[in-house]
Amino acid sequence: MKLKDLGPLMARRRAGGLSYDYDRFHADPMVATLRWPDDVLEQFLYDFGDNPAFVNDYGSIDLRAIQWRLETVPAADFHEMPTGATDAGCIEEFAENPVHWVKVRPPEVGRQWEEHGTWLRPPLLIDRRLLDPSSSGLQVVEGRTRVGVLRGRLREGLHVASHHQAWVGRP
Repeated sequence: MKLKDLGPLMARRRAGGLSYDYDRFHADPMVATLRWPDDVLEQFLYDFGDNPAFVNDYGSIDLRAIQWRLETVPAADFHEMPTGATDAGCIEEFAENPVHWVKVRPPEVGRQWEEHGTWLRPPLLIDRRLLDPSSSGLQVVEGRTRVGVLRGRLREGLHVASHHQAWVGRP
């Protein structure tokens, strides 16, 4: 199953507006068969499953081939980690002003960065072999702002933990 296969479901979600909430989306048999963690399902499919840029970058992946696991990733691994080609450069744009991007979020986001040096919600990363079997390393799927804030805080000498939780999708 690929993102395009979810087109009818995404159309129903859009047409349903606020009445087509996450619980209703999650209960759809097509989505339920993936057995993805709720946090991944919400960030990947519910929030972005029909976003044209997102579909362009991740539309070729067989969604059933992804195994998600919450992993601890060293901060250093995020320094050069790319995102999809359609959003190339956006992580560095967020990194240019990390304080701003934290301030425009709810106060608990700022407290988490100040007290723990990390994000509240783990971002989504994928093993790049899912996109191209000859590739290696991880790529940011969702959480580009979070990763940008991390890079910017490191550059500005602000408190950043040495390791961070992230959902990692692997073949």
